[in-house]
Amino acid sequence: MSDDKPSAQEWLSGLAAEIGLDAPSPEEIESLLNLAGIAAHSSERIAAPIACWMVGVAGIDPEEALGLVQKYENGRDS
Repeated sequence: MSDDKPSAQEWLSGLAAEIGLDAPSPEEIESLLNLAGIAAHSSERIAAPIACWMVGVAGIDPEEALGLVQKYENGRDS
């Protein structure tokens, strides 16, 4: 058994194939990571994966979702 771990892209591509989805693009991954970062730094860290789950359930494009999260966070600061 090898101790080599797959890259994040490899792991996500494998999971996508397992559940019948296309793998996320590098741009989608970047948007989701930025979204998760905002959620984690604006609240408790557990908000990050839950926010990403909410985006997926809503069927929102990750780039659009990032914009919505930024808008929400900016409005919250007002």
